[in-house]
Amino acid sequence: MFTGIVEELGEVVAVEELADSSRFRLRGPLVTQDARHGDSIAVNGVCLTVVETADGEFTADVMAETLERSSLGALRPGSRVNLERAMALGGRLGGHIVQGHVDGTGTVLERVPGERWEVVRVSLPAGLARYVVEKGSITVDGVSLTVVEAGADSFTVSLIPTTLALTTLGLKQPGDPVNLEADVLAKHVERLLAHGAETSR
Repeated sequence: MFTGIVEELGEVVAVEELADSSRFRLRGPLVTQDARHGDSIAVNGVCLTVVETADGEFTADVMAETLERSSLGALRPGSRVNLERAMALGGRLGGHIVQGHVDGTGTVLERVPGERWEVVRVSLPAGLARYVVEKGSITVDGVSLTVVEAGADSFTVSLIPTTLALTTLGLKQPGDPVNLEADVLAKHVERLLAHGAETSR
């Protein structure tokens, strides 16, 4: 489990394309300090398993389904990525509950600069719109954010200077893809209500 509080702005070092997957090598001196084989690290909001670490870098295998369902397939050497280690038991939940299981991708539609922050509008896949509510939580490229406005096909978030400086969201431009993960609590509530409606018939 993650919290959506990005620890480090890392970089893709290499991408090895295999028959039905890809192996990524990523640079992240902070997140690899205590990383071991089998640990989980979120890369742009996608939970990946560490294969090996060396000299501030780690490798992870990404299966075809993950490449298709997320924006990781568009990463190339030199791409910057948001990195977060799995939350330690007893640690502070600074953002919200994030599984690292991307629900879909959106596209940055526009950026509106403010005095010290920016409002960013992101497109919203139809299947996710029902989980996105004003003042609710959403994960964008692994960053825990609060929804400002929720529409039928897009939503907005406000990015503070820290988020702009320390995550990829400060670099994304209109047309760029982003990974989206809806609040898992909303999905569980929907499932429970649907099951309750079925059993009451």
